[in-house]
Amino acid sequence: MAQHLKSSSKSILLNILRHNIGFSSPSHASRHLRHNLPHGPLTTRLSPNPITRYCNTMVDTLSSIGSHEDTNSQVMDFPGGKVAFTPEIHFISESNEERVPCYRVLDDNGQQLTNSQFVPVSKEIAVKMYSDMVTLQMMDNIFYEAQRQGRLSFYATAFGEEAINIASAAALSPDDVIFPQYREPGVLLWRGFTLQEFANQCFGNKSDYGKGRQMPVHYGSNKLNYFTVSATIATQLPNAVGAAYSLKMDEKDACAVTFFGDGGSSEGDFHAALNFAAVMEAPVLFICRNNGWAISTPTSDQFRSDGVVVKGRAYGIRSIRVDGNDALAMYSAVHEAREMAIREHRPILIEALTYRVGHHSTSDDSTRYRSADEIEWWNKARNPLSRFRTWVESNGWWSDEAESDLRSKIKKEMLEAIRVAEKTEKPNLNHMFSDVYDVPPLNLREQELLVRQAIKSHPQDYPSDVPL
Repeated sequence: MAQHLKSSSKSILLNILRHNIGFSSPSHASRHLRHNLPHGPLTTRLSPNPITRYCNTMVDTLSSIGSHEDTNSQVMDFPGGKVAFTPEIHFISESNEERVPCYRVLDDNGQQLTNSQFVPVSKEIAVKMYSDMVTLQMMDNIFYEAQRQGRLSFYATAFGEEAINIASAAALSPDDVIFPQYREPGVLLWRGFTLQEFANQCFGNKSDYGKGRQMPVHYGSNKLNYFTVSATIATQLPNAVGAAYSLKMDEKDACAVTFFGDGGSSEGDFHAALNFAAVMEAPVLFICRNNGWAISTPTSDQFRSDGVVVKGRAYGIRSIRVDGNDALAMYSAVHEAREMAIREHRPILIEALTYRVGHHSTSDDSTRYRSADEIEWWNKARNPLSRFRTWVESNGWWSDEAESDLRSKIKKEMLEAIRVAEKTEKPNLNHMFSDVYDVPPLNLREQELLVRQAIKSHPQDYPSDVPL
């Protein structure tokens, strides 16, 4: 308050001198007082009146107004914190000279780096992590082949991204709420979703929790806190922030976790979600799978910034870049991020650098926009399964025999799951019009009537295995 009054008095004095005596500027007024007042301490010649004494102090400080040194030391009180002034024209650089480093624990050969920092993993957790990574890879292989045989309408694999799936899931609590994209089935697998449940959803039978109303790989499970996948890019991000804020309000020992690809960061929902989360201090983890390609669009055409990790600072969000093909690094980063998010009530952004070895989906041929050599190099040199297996074996927790037994077991279970899913009856037609409204509105009833009339008029075009 004193500083404010002092500044106001200074302004008043200068304006009186400028307007009533004719000085052209505050600095002109200051120089005039300096040169024309008698020599000697001003306080010995002026009245002891408090205002006069303050004018004496003002005269001594007027000459500093607008000086280079004084401007550099001044700050502006502005919402969010003090902002320093500078007399120089200086633009913030569009990029750093050095890119943000990438946290990793294992090198490309699966050897632990010297002095590496990571959260300890028990034998039980490590073996389950590796087993689930193998299971996810084999499940993708078999479902992919089923689609190529015409038994599934669509499929998308997680080849090359198994570590992000499984390691992040292992670091979370079952109470944490997951808002996935369409390349995180490993999170469900870790939480106990069975191969039969995966098959039921892909084949859209009556045992499918979505009652056949979703595309394959669009899984969901209320029991496992896994929200149903939405095909629309990035819409899950604001939803995750809202859920996280709700968990915070209810003082739950849990957070929300949402996954998205590098292409998702080009959507408006990404920016709205990060800003919302930062301002509301919501305990949410944003995990970006930066796999180099948004379908056929390379990251160089997505953004000019240093990846996605630098976007966190712009919104006031703590961030880290991680080697997404290093299971130990992913586990450690997510484990620490979760603790911070819940304990400190804050969002965390994790950019996981990985590579999509498979096609974007069965509707894509990635060799049209990237070389086969590039794909093969990532599949061999940076393979997340082989790297983690090397580390697990170095601890004496895995063997060739265990590998053979696991793969044989998974293959049998997968083939049986597909056989059962194919033979299971499809959902009834009326499920197309249920579960949204307690009492279906008129327009929905009219649509159902039109569908049934069309089926009656053209029975040969309606699938015979879908009950009416």
